[in-house]
Amino acid sequence: MRKRLPPLNPLRAFEATARHLSVSRAAKELNVTPGAVSHQVRALEEALRVKLFRRTAGHLQLSSYGSAYHPAIAAAFDSIAEASALLTRQKTEGDLVVSCVQALASFWLIPRLGTFSERYPDIRLKLVAAEEADPTEVDVAIRYGVGPWPGFHAQLWSHVELFPVCSPTLMNQKPLRSVSDLAAHTLLHGDEEGSEWQMWLSAARAPTMVGARYLKLSNWHLALEAAVHGHGITLGDNITASSLLDEGKLIMPFGITVPASGAFYIVCRNELRNAATLRAFTDWLNSELVPEKRITPPPKKTRAKKSAE
Repeated sequence: MRKRLPPLNPLRAFEATARHLSVSRAAKELNVTPGAVSHQVRALEEALRVKLFRRTAGHLQLSSYGSAYHPAIAAAFDSIAEASALLTRQKTEGDLVVSCVQALASFWLIPRLGTFSERYPDIRLKLVAAEEADPTEVDVAIRYGVGPWPGFHAQLWSHVELFPVCSPTLMNQKPLRSVSDLAAHTLLHGDEEGSEWQMWLSAARAPTMVGARYLKLSNWHLALEAAVHGHGITLGDNITASSLLDEGKLIMPFGITVPASGAFYIVCRNELRNAATLRAFTDWLNSELVPEKRITPPPKKTRAKKSAE
């Protein structure tokens, strides 16, 4: 026989009040009056025959009974929400046009698209690789930058860390035992100004790299491709270069990382922010973004010194 449960509305009132420690904020969330929330909480306390809250110096606090009860109730509501979201995903369908920078599309997004298709088979995805796509021409864009994007909804997706990468072949041909060894190599630039290389070199205490050759490419995708083919050393990041590092196509000659000047954001028109297809894509992006990898320094014999020799 199923155990008897307390009524749902008093449980919702208790959970919201316990989370906010405020009757008024709970009422606003539940779209009812504060009096209704208080009434529901009292009804639950009478049913359980315990006091769930206490007031101290005008502040609402959980009692020992409330503190013990709240985690289980919150977890139960979370489980209901997750089950409901799963049903919603199964019904989600339609067209979705996605734009992102070419490096992210090639090295991160495309290798993972199979899991998206499995989870949302009725969403017809169109991927546009563009460095600066106009968000009005797509449904959602993964943009690299600092924002803001006036008139659009922007949500931080991932911070970015930068570090030099090169092919194992290049590493074997010309040693990289210290940062100063970069002077004998070609530095591959994926930005016109070279500002991100300059930022990394400054962090490595080598702001002036005398003798180094430079090759400028139109974007970081081409710079990474050039590095894979052994044409020089470029800056990778913890998102777009992760698969190339995992596959051994690139390696990190040094263990010095710096935060990038920008981050990845999910950007869309305000009227689309709650569209089912866009929510599905955003949920999938977040689920695929594993916790940031710990950037592993190279073996001791090739580890960079934090200052140029």
